[in-house]
Amino acid sequence: MKNPLVIGIAGGTGSGKTTVTLKILKDLDPAKVVVLRHDFYYKDISSFKGLTPDKINFDHPDALETSLLIDHLTNLRAGKSIQQPIYDYTTYRRSGESKVIASKNVIIVEGILIFVEKALRKLMDIKIFVDTDADERLLRRLKRDLLERGRTIESVMHQYVSTVKPMHLDFVEPSKRWADIIIPEGGENIVAIDMVVTKIREMLRGA
Repeated sequence: MKNPLVIGIAGGTGSGKTTVTLKILKDLDPAKVVVLRHDFYYKDISSFKGLTPDKINFDHPDALETSLLIDHLTNLRAGKSIQQPIYDYTTYRRSGESKVIASKNVIIVEGILIFVEKALRKLMDIKIFVDTDADERLLRRLKRDLLERGRTIESVMHQYVSTVKPMHLDFVEPSKRWADIIIPEGGENIVAIDMVVTKIREMLRGA
């Protein structure tokens, strides 16, 4: 396949982006799909001039090295492999190692802020926004950060009020206007996901 199909999946924190991605993968050939998560491109904490994690706005576009993601996606579209950074959410640092990612027929880019940057949007063939109720998203984030990232309830709630919610209103929600498809209720919306998969297969056959 000369031109990989690039699918962007955006939405607020805890909206169900990863669930939607996994359900799409289940109906495609996993060997022909690669997933890039914007979260892997968080800047190392050393880039924040001595600030401690509680003083850093991780929900602002400046916290991510989007330029590197754009370069990597451009290379994957050209059929080249990339060295994807490895980020540790518990230490807020990038590992000294990287992961080799080869180009595939389908490239899925996932993240809350992937529609904010025009240069990144232009590399996508299909842009999907997962739209889920704010209360549901908060509960999912709380569960994830407590169980998977070793955070405390106090730190999660402080971060949500001080940066997550304001940045959602400033950047994530407005970026919805760039979406080609909006999926309400995330991974629970089987009808919408089936329609997306049908469209992907149709585009792959015509490529």
